[in-house]
Amino acid sequence: MTTTTEERGRRASLRNIADDAACGASAGPDPHRWKVLGVGVAANGSFAAALTGLPATAVSMRADYGLAAAELGLVIGAMGLGVAVSELLWGMLTDRWGDRKVLLTGLGLTGLVLALMALLLSPAPGRVPSAMLLAGAFLLVGMIGGSLNGSSGRAVMAWFGEGERGFAMSVRQMALPAGGAAGALILPPLADGVGFQGVYGTLAALCLITTGLVWLWVGDPPVTAARSQAGTASELSGKGPLRNGQVWKTVFGVGALCIPQVAVVTFAAIFLNDVGHLGTAAVSASIVSIQLGAAVVRVWSGHFTDRHRNRRPFLKACALLTAAVYCVLAGCVALESALPECGGAIVAAVVVALVAGGIVASSWHGIAFTELASIAGIAHTGTVLGLGNTFAFGAYFLAPLAIPHVLERASWSGVWLAAAVAALAAFLLFPKVAPAAGR
Repeated sequence: MTTTTEERGRRASLRNIADDAACGASAGPDPHRWKVLGVGVAANGSFAAALTGLPATAVSMRADYGLAAAELGLVIGAMGLGVAVSELLWGMLTDRWGDRKVLLTGLGLTGLVLALMALLLSPAPGRVPSAMLLAGAFLLVGMIGGSLNGSSGRAVMAWFGEGERGFAMSVRQMALPAGGAAGALILPPLADGVGFQGVYGTLAALCLITTGLVWLWVGDPPVTAARSQAGTASELSGKGPLRNGQVWKTVFGVGALCIPQVAVVTFAAIFLNDVGHLGTAAVSASIVSIQLGAAVVRVWSGHFTDRHRNRRPFLKACALLTAAVYCVLAGCVALESALPECGGAIVAAVVVALVAGGIVASSWHGIAFTELASIAGIAHTGTVLGLGNTFAFGAYFLAPLAIPHVLERASWSGVWLAAAVAALAAFLLFPKVAPAAGR
């Protein structure tokens, strides 16, 4: 009887400690969460270096592999397609297996595939891999690397409380433009200097180093801290995330708002050269300004929405502002054609509008994915983040295919107006009222 009473007392004490931790009482947040966030940033950055950095080697790739323009487009687009088709499955596996296992699997396999590409698919005297083989390898890298978005996001969501999640997720999302900028800076000189064996080998090393950091630092979060946030609309209603209308509205909005961002990321260089007649240095400076501005604003937006608890109004405002800026950009392009005598001033306005539009159109990702995870709850975070990234990378794959057709029929003004329409669609799609249990 005494043993039973003591055992009950110990269990009651453990329950009280757990309740205190869940409510943020006395113990406070675990400082280890910053290491987990650092690993999430490294994982996203490692993959972004490949996703954005490899297209930056397009000139060397075309020459070294002997690719035609259509073959080059297929190879570059294959990685984004791989991410789009695999994201949802990886997200569901993350919810089943846990973020640590999926991060280790995804990073390790991505590093292994890139290492094999360095050994077997690098051009060499007497051996130039075919375009289809190269595209297949890029597709495989995208399919495996797609595991990193949902799993790293789920880890961050589990370790950070509601008052910090927007900031933490935005810092994690900041790794995408930052890692992409690093890849675009490092990989082209490597391709020119040592060839693609050095390019793929460097990317493989980044992934494998990050795998080691996951092994060291990413573990299960405080159980009660993760579960204390579980009272979201999906979980309380018993509905799965794929049957939740709020989830579908948000992911459709994510896909729509990615279109103006993709338009800038993929065609800014060509646009500035065709319309503004800018040189390489000016074009590069404009693109770097967009990437750095996007990274900074993503972090700021996370802190801002955590402080004001206004993620949904922020998303709607961001979509509406994006639509307005792209309309201004389209108008500036039309003026440049109609008033060539005012070319210098109008070109300056075009560059400013393009940079502003690119930054605004890239500032919202962390907020949208935090809101998605809040709607679905911790237990379904991997699934909804995977679904959101499926729509995002679907836009990354489809928009570059559609833009040349719009450009051919409606000029650059038509391209930017179409991007503005997509942003307006996102404004209409994003839900207005947050789930009652999540606020």
